[in-house]
Amino acid sequence: MRLILISLFIALSLFGNDFKAPDENQSIVEAPLPKVLYLSLKDVPERIIKGEIFSITLKTLSTVKKFQNITYKFANQKGLKSINKVPYRENVKKYYYDTFFFLATRSKAKLPDITATLVTRNNQKYKKTTLIGEKINTVTLNPKKEFSNIIADSFKLVNYKTTNYDKTHNIIVFSATAQNCNIKAFKLKNVYKQGIESLKKSIKTSKITYYAVINKEIENFSFSYFNLQRNKYLNITIPIIVNDDSVTTQTDLKPKNQSKEKLKMSIAGAVALVGFVIILWRRKYIYLPLIVIPLAYIAYMAIPAKDVCIKQGSMIYLLPVHNGTIFETTSSEMIFTKEGSVKEFVKVKLKNEKIGWVKNENICSN
Repeated sequence: MRLILISLFIALSLFGNDFKAPDENQSIVEAPLPKVLYLSLKDVPERIIKGEIFSITLKTLSTVKKFQNITYKFANQKGLKSINKVPYRENVKKYYYDTFFFLATRSKAKLPDITATLVTRNNQKYKKTTLIGEKINTVTLNPKKEFSNIIADSFKLVNYKTTNYDKTHNIIVFSATAQNCNIKAFKLKNVYKQGIESLKKSIKTSKITYYAVINKEIENFSFSYFNLQRNKYLNITIPIIVNDDSVTTQTDLKPKNQSKEKLKMSIAGAVALVGFVIILWRRKYIYLPLIVIPLAYIAYMAIPAKDVCIKQGSMIYLLPVHNGTIFETTSSEMIFTKEGSVKEFVKVKLKNEKIGWVKNENICSN
């Protein structure tokens, strides 16, 4: 027994330096995080057009049944603009179908690298899954000059109206709806002035109210857009029928109709003339109202237009709509000819013969 203890002591003396406790600073290798998400692309278009809005759908499978959300991060996309950061999600059995929309902005496009992360209520960590984006065949249109920059499933006029702008121009105002369209890109060529009066953007259905100032010689105004469903250009034509009253497509603005004043005055004059002839023939003054009433109407209509005082710094709008286009601001208190009115706006004729609209609040109180 004594011999065994002596042998053990000698062994510890010789080899004791080889037996050391683990260093506190020594790193411990962690087990790899488990992969719980599996991604694949579904409904990717074979070809897109520069300026087109298109969608892709991710088919996602999670091996974890109870979780809070699946989030996505995009990287390395080219020639595309993301429209929705949060996907449109549909759950079918054990799969999640997440749809994202993009706008093609260049002639060469590549889908983003998509990294998916599973979010749990207890912040448990799992391995992120990345799907590498692929290139998409992109086509650039070569349209004619009447192209309006619109690429859509459909583009339809809702209503339109034309009125005088100045001695050489008319102004068209129209509203239109579009499906699957970057409607903000709408722009016309070969017009004197143009602009957006109101805009309602949406991925599926958008609406725009637009104005264009064109030459008086034009009898039918046309422009085109590219229809994705029919894969060709379609023309939109607006017949030019000039109205002398309000320039607006909004149904709640109903101006006083003065477009038939001359015709009414002519009819009144004819009635007065007939009444005068009857009185001379019958020599009975019972027919006198046939002369008095029409002549009174003609005298009333012939009264010169009233002048209106506009405050200094007042904004003159192109159309009687809120947040509309402002084309002039009064530098001082000014007097204009009043042409009409609609609700909160007064129609005035400027010194340069142009027509504008001023809010009632900007009319001088005295």
